Amino acid sequence: MRWENLSAPPDEGHPDGSAPATPPLPLALPGAVARTFDAPGFAGMTFYEVQAKSIINKVPGASRVPFQWTINPYRGCSHACVYCFARNTHTYLDLDAGADFDRKVIVKVNAGELVRRELAAPRWRGAHIAMGTNVDCYQRAEGRYRLMPPIIEALRDFANPFSILTKGTLILRDLPLLRQAAEVTRVSVSYSVGFVDEALWRTVEPGTPSPRRRLDAVRALTEAGFEVGVLMAPILPGLSDTDESIEATVSAVAAAGAASVTPMALHLRPGAREWYAHWLAREFPHLVPRYRELYRSGAHAPQAYQRELTARVRIAARRHGLHRGERGDNRRLRAPEAPPAAEQLSLL
Repeated sequence: MRWENLSAPPDEGHPDGSAPATPPLPLALPGAVARTFDAPGFAGMTFYEVQAKSIINKVPGASRVPFQWTINPYRGCSHACVYCFARNTHTYLDLDAGADFDRKVIVKVNAGELVRRELAAPRWRGAHIAMGTNVDCYQRAEGRYRLMPPIIEALRDFANPFSILTKGTLILRDLPLLRQAAEVTRVSVSYSVGFVDEALWRTVEPGTPSPRRRLDAVRALTEAGFEVGVLMAPILPGLSDTDESIEATVSAVAAAGAASVTPMALHLRPGAREWYAHWLAREFPHLVPRYRELYRSGAHAPQAYQRELTARVRIAARRHGLHRGERGDNRRLRAPEAPPAAEQLSLL
């Protein structure tokens, strides 16, 4: 059980605006403290507060990501992106990868103190740590639980390099801490903006800030001196892979002052695959045959499709003065400028 290192936190009263929750606890979290909140933004959601025993996680060797260590203060995500690849991790908790992933969020309430303790351990060698690579560390719950400030403070105090990938605009709250950290170590900030179509955003990423708000945050971070990369992901076949969508998105990314744009086609791992297929059949049934063809062999679209998509984004990026960045790239804070006047799977 991947969650056997978690336990319940001591109950020290309820955070402001919370009320004790009564739903049964997941079998994998027998002692967690469950809470609900009265605020409209948390309607229908339950938060399971746990005391983690470890927080800096080593990425499995078989993974294709360009980093080895991660910090994930939350599990589950109110962003409710229908394609989220992390959905299947909720099944390790005896929760489902669909609605439970969106509405039942595990909160590691001792994350900050754990990060500080683990960074101080003699065995830790100061490797780069990636955040926001599983679920978003700046999802809505972060506004209430405030787990990220002590995490960033610990990374700053130990001059440990780190990166953050997010769709959340709440990162701007922590901009002073990010600037402090960037004075002593390498800090990378990236945003995920797969498309700028607001109608599509409302149905496929209903719990996230709008693409325009995310690009406003890119602009603010850029003006603060950070070189912000945009991960143009995921690009959705039949929905955001047209020339018009790519042009509109790359143009908006460039106008926001991003340093780079890196495209990534949708991939559908188990858990996400089933949830996305259900959504697609409901919202865009005419696209089901195309998806069956593209994803008939597994989680990833064919290499030919991915290469063609990347080439089209790259051409648009050149046209708008953007160079191609690499995911996971770390960049030091630059001096701020004056603000401008697989396995065989079934899709359905």
